[in-house]
Amino acid sequence: MPPSLTATRKIACTSLSLPCFGLGTAHLGELYGKVDEEQSRATLETAWRAGVRYYDTAPWYGRGLAEHRLGSFLRTKSRGDFIVTTKVGRTLHRPENPTAFDRAPWAGGLNFDIRFDYSYDGIMRAYEQSLQRLALDTLDALVIHDLEAGYHGEALAGHLDDLENSGMKALAELKGSGQIKAIGCGINTSDALREMVRRLDLDFCLVAMPYTLLDQRDLDEGMNTCARRGVSVIIGAPFASGILVSGSRAGGAYGYAKAPDAIREKVHAIEAVCEEYNVALPAAALQFVLAHPAVVSVIPGAAKPVELTQNLASLETQIPALFWQRLREKKLIDPRAPVPS
Repeated sequence: MPPSLTATRKIACTSLSLPCFGLGTAHLGELYGKVDEEQSRATLETAWRAGVRYYDTAPWYGRGLAEHRLGSFLRTKSRGDFIVTTKVGRTLHRPENPTAFDRAPWAGGLNFDIRFDYSYDGIMRAYEQSLQRLALDTLDALVIHDLEAGYHGEALAGHLDDLENSGMKALAELKGSGQIKAIGCGINTSDALREMVRRLDLDFCLVAMPYTLLDQRDLDEGMNTCARRGVSVIIGAPFASGILVSGSRAGGAYGYAKAPDAIREKVHAIEAVCEEYNVALPAAALQFVLAHPAVVSVIPGAAKPVELTQNLASLETQIPALFWQRLREKKLIDPRAPVPS
């Protein structure tokens, strides 16, 4: 049976349970293109009417725009009816030269510069800024964001020291006082997944790319290590940033860049099995990651109502067991990877 939208799964040893499906809001921060206010509102309204009650956001998404849009929408809802997670590690500030400021990589977004800060003061300031943008006085969980070499280079060691020496204390205080219920870490790479689970006292990891229908190389050292240590997982990029929706045609995105030929060839092979069993590729991608016992939720993004509706349809699609068996036989997924029953 496909997972139920309203079914919840508990995060580690915390009081927080998440629906198995939530809405990621990076697209509402204008990740790949401009999203006007009417379309943004319609997407959030469609999600709410469909029963979506978990929303993930971040200060980085549109340099504050996604948080503003989400907060404006949720402001009139009862606080007990929804769950919000956001991220820490960046604070937003007025640019030195607003007229010449480059908002890249965002197609639009707001005119705010960012500073990385994983110290006690930086975590607290990011938290307080997010509360104001979201028009909320509580958050359900905070996620340490983008603490990886790709973002920081040689500065990574210093940021890690800041986090371990004082930043984790801030998060522990917020959790201990009941202002948040869980502490997570956003993960984009295999190295970061292995390192952060080993070094930090986490309740969950928000995993973007290291575990998808296309890539299970981190099954043992990443995902199964999380399961053994009691660290829950939220999957943030079930479609591998796009190609598991768009398919193998040229121009598909993988890892937030143009997909290499080897990836497109593998997607093409998976598409052949999908055609054989009449299974939509996005449905297979979404339901595959939810089958791992460490995974509590999946949070694909949407920039327009139809994308949200399609994602929900993918969640509810019936997929025959023989489909997963065929993928294993053709060595398109790791034979040890859990699949939906």
